[in-house]
Amino acid sequence: MQVRWSGRTDVGLKREVNQDSYGSIELPAGRLLLVCDGMGGHAAGEVASRIGVEAVLEHFGGSSADGEAALRNAFAAANTRIYTEGSGTMGTTAVAAVLQYNLLSVANVGDSRAYLIREGRPRQISRDHSLVSDQVAAGLMTPEQARNSMVRNIITRALGHQATVEVDIFHVGLRAGDTVLLSSDGMHGLIEDAEIAEIAGMLTPDETAERLVALANERGGIDNITVVVAQVDELDPHSPQLANDEAPGEEHVAEHERITEPLERPLTRTGLLLSLVTLSILLAIGGWSLYMP
Repeated sequence: MQVRWSGRTDVGLKREVNQDSYGSIELPAGRLLLVCDGMGGHAAGEVASRIGVEAVLEHFGGSSADGEAALRNAFAAANTRIYTEGSGTMGTTAVAAVLQYNLLSVANVGDSRAYLIREGRPRQISRDHSLVSDQVAAGLMTPEQARNSMVRNIITRALGHQATVEVDIFHVGLRAGDTVLLSSDGMHGLIEDAEIAEIAGMLTPDETAERLVALANERGGIDNITVVVAQVDELDPHSPQLANDEAPGEEHVAEHERITEPLERPLTRTGLLLSLVTLSILLAIGGWSLYMP
């Protein structure tokens, strides 16, 4: 499988320190991409995101397990290292994409996102672990209200905040021409999904990452901005994901997507709890301040 990729990170216009990090490693027949958005006290978020990237790349690269198990193990290792170093006082979001054997596998914790852009149409593959996302799932807030909410940056999961972490994993079959895009909320919080897809559809991965960072800054640059983009130029006709030596075609990939792609976003236990109380009460709980990247 032939994949071109590029990444950009920028401090933005309002922050003094860039607490975002990103990275990538080449895999047999593919590539792993990763974005982390740190949080915590002075410089702690910068440390957390750096450790997150280093640990995930190190532990995934050394794993001989299948893709899903390797992602879970790598995220667990990163969580342990950040929690041990910060004793729960710092954390980071993390979203990883593995493009391998004609399959996209995404792992995420927090509200950094993974998009699949196909034929000009964007689809968010990851799930936001955030207060407003849980409110939307509970029917207490519309997506538009969530996008403009004063509390949209409060997240409900992070690497390093607790001794263990729950990781969401998703699988989608790839097609030639697909674009996979990872971003911190400093980008997708200011740019609509349709705009992201339009830019990615016209430009190379390098140009797309550069343009999206610049556009986020044009719209205020209120947070750190990170974008990683990968474009699938060719699939592997001998991939084990394909039946026998079957050429990668629409029917096979569509069937694979129906099996692996998540459909509805279930309401988490955290979301159920948060849906029973008002936003004003939640904001009064001092402990939530840690979860604001």
